[in-house]
Amino acid sequence: MGLVALPACGFEPVHGTSGSARGLYDQILFEAPNDANSFNLRKQLEDRLGRNDAAPYTMAVSLDLKTENLAITSEQSITRLNVIGTARYQVRRTGTPEVLDTGKVSNFTGYSASGSTVATSSARDDAFERLTTTLADQIVSRLYATSSSWQ
Repeated sequence: MGLVALPACGFEPVHGTSGSARGLYDQILFEAPNDANSFNLRKQLEDRLGRNDAAPYTMAVSLDLKTENLAITSEQSITRLNVIGTARYQVRRTGTPEVLDTGKVSNFTGYSASGSTVATSSARDDAFERLTTTLADQIVSRLYATSSSWQ
């Protein structure tokens, strides 16, 4: 019975034929990244939203990542670390200072530092990649939810 009431309440899936997700693909130009993590975040956003150098909207994203020690042995060796990230984004009409949407997303992931130097380095790189992928997913979800008000 509840499914019958959904159309009456204004519910519309973002991926539906007239959903807001459909109107976002290839519509956003992402500003150039300034480091490897920002590059990965941009790549993830482009994978989800497309790439168009003549897009009507431009997005700037600032990425703040930090590492915190999580587990320390009695010998003062660090065995587990958390990577905490925040991405702040701003969508503007291309070529204008007009801000259409802003937002902030945060998340974290962890990695183990108990292996060799090479294993720890690889685990760290993988953790940063996982985190930027998660932040990109969160940004895209927010854009899907809000784009009907600014598109």
